[in-house]
Amino acid sequence: MRYNEVMRTAPTKRGGQVRTPSSADIDRLIADLAAFRYSLRKFLRFSENAARFYGITPQQHQLMLGVAGFTGRGSATISELAEFLQGRVHSVVGLVERAEQSGLVVAKKSQVDRRVVVVSLTPRGVLILGRLSEIHHQQARNLRLFMNENRPNGVGRRRRISGERKTRGRAKRVGGRPVKTFERAQSA
Repeated sequence: MRYNEVMRTAPTKRGGQVRTPSSADIDRLIADLAAFRYSLRKFLRFSENAARFYGITPQQHQLMLGVAGFTGRGSATISELAEFLQGRVHSVVGLVERAEQSGLVVAKKSQVDRRVVVVSLTPRGVLILGRLSEIHHQQARNLRLFMNENRPNGVGRRRRISGERKTRGRAKRVGGRPVKTFERAQSA
């Protein structure tokens, strides 16, 4: 049930009719919002744990995403990162400094305007962000499918996506040896 289906337009001066949402409509709306918040929180928890698994903080992961993808240039200014992270500039400066000390990003003054600091990823940052992006892609796909499907009482259900292989109980192998992946570490 979509919000617009439940909440019709407000009364107009011309005497337009307004459908008052029923109790069942409101209950469905509340259930949908609760399911959405639950799915979103599960995704965020997954993301936080994945970042920590790769030795960075969730905030550093978000910073690297903003640097690599927010502007489309592969770099971003401090003010652009503050917008992306929805934080204050001085907080972002501290986060960039800590990420720079960890070898994830490089901050340099702009050649065009020396007042502007441009942040870009280091090779280590690119590697870690690439690995995190791969494992987040499937989780984001699952979240999108959950949000788009019409599922009565479907909060706890997980449907297999066509083409998705069942891997539980089997170790991923490269060259005959088991490979430790984030997903396997999570289930252990």
